[in-house]
Amino acid sequence: MDGAFELSAAKMREQGMSEIAIEQFEHLYNVWSVNKSGDNSGEFIRESTIEPIKSVPTFHEIYETIDHDKAVNAFAKTAFIKLNGGLGTSMGLSCAKSLLPVRRHKARQMRFIDIIIGQVLTARQRLGVELPLIFMNSFRTSHDTLQVLKRNRKFVQEDIPVEIIQHQEPKLVEETGEPVSYEKDHCLEWCPLGHGDIFSTLWESKLLQTLKEHGIEYLFISNSDNLGARPSRTLAQHFENTGAPIMIEVAKRTQSDRKGGHIVRDAQTGRLMLREMTQVHPEDRRSAQSIKKHPYFNTNNIWVRVDALQKKLEEHDGILPLPVICNRKTVDPTDETSTPVVQLETAMGAVASLFDEALCVEVDRMRFLPVKTTNDLFIMRSDRFHLTDSYEMEDGNYIFPDIDLDPRYY
Repeated sequence: MDGAFELSAAKMREQGMSEIAIEQFEHLYNVWSVNKSGDNSGEFIRESTIEPIKSVPTFHEIYETIDHDKAVNAFAKTAFIKLNGGLGTSMGLSCAKSLLPVRRHKARQMRFIDIIIGQVLTARQRLGVELPLIFMNSFRTSHDTLQVLKRNRKFVQEDIPVEIIQHQEPKLVEETGEPVSYEKDHCLEWCPLGHGDIFSTLWESKLLQTLKEHGIEYLFISNSDNLGARPSRTLAQHFENTGAPIMIEVAKRTQSDRKGGHIVRDAQTGRLMLREMTQVHPEDRRSAQSIKKHPYFNTNNIWVRVDALQKKLEEHDGILPLPVICNRKTVDPTDETSTPVVQLETAMGAVASLFDEALCVEVDRMRFLPVKTTNDLFIMRSDRFHLTDSYEMEDGNYIFPDIDLDPRYY
């Protein structure tokens, strides 16, 4: 296996990957290699080792307790980071998903990125705050994203970069552990390391220090395809009041969420943990899918205290020991007959397991409107939703109905 890893490391160096990227991939590779050679127990978070989370403060409860004038001060110390490395291949796209048109607004086609920019500009104007906007792009989304920002005359951001570039890694042949080769399209030989890669990317880019120099103390990080994840001064103030290093926005699971990841607590350390379904042992699947036993899921909207993250990254030389997720796919996700591969990833929300004082806050579904499939996009484009002048997606329910479009055509 060591020789197999060196093949991947050499391939990454040929592509100009940094040593931080290679070291991070080595951590993922070593964890996967140990699990592969053993009984795979390290891949799973067993039900016997965790405790359910039953009670979480709600947004409505904290809204009644904060000083809303003071909240602007906390909001002024916040930066807004969007995870924007995805190409939307599951929707048949070959460009950044954030460039996909979502709604019409005042006779103009609005893409995800246009709405995100609109949300930021609205907050800046209404509250008189700087609110830096930063995208974590991939090599394949960077150019298009920067072009959109450059063409928007209203968007101005000086001194603070508008992007950081996430790392990429080779997809692996599971049987050998070697990097896959795919002559039809060499780009498909590569994949991101999951959104948990944001932490080493922040470290390597030195963005945390830049933000601190500009008075930024908090980060609000979310997916670019979730238009419900708007900047919130209420949550910024609550986060400041708690003094917590990490705050994860969670929502109540419904039956449609039962097969997704959920928030639990480590029975031994008492720390929060994110458990994805790929980390659930087959024997524990029934318990994991019980929305009564495990009522909360991770929206992937996360608040981070800059000082706490910087200190933790320093302790680990820029590479956090996050749990490794093994995703089994084919090298070409649109061709089931192509070579089976393994993609090694980490999840951003898993960072909570590294801090004693990490906490959750329950938010409404209006802050969780992800678009992962054409079914989701169909709903967002329908007359069920309305895009307001402050770039909020309004709906009376916020729980998506069941839509099942034929994947052969959509």
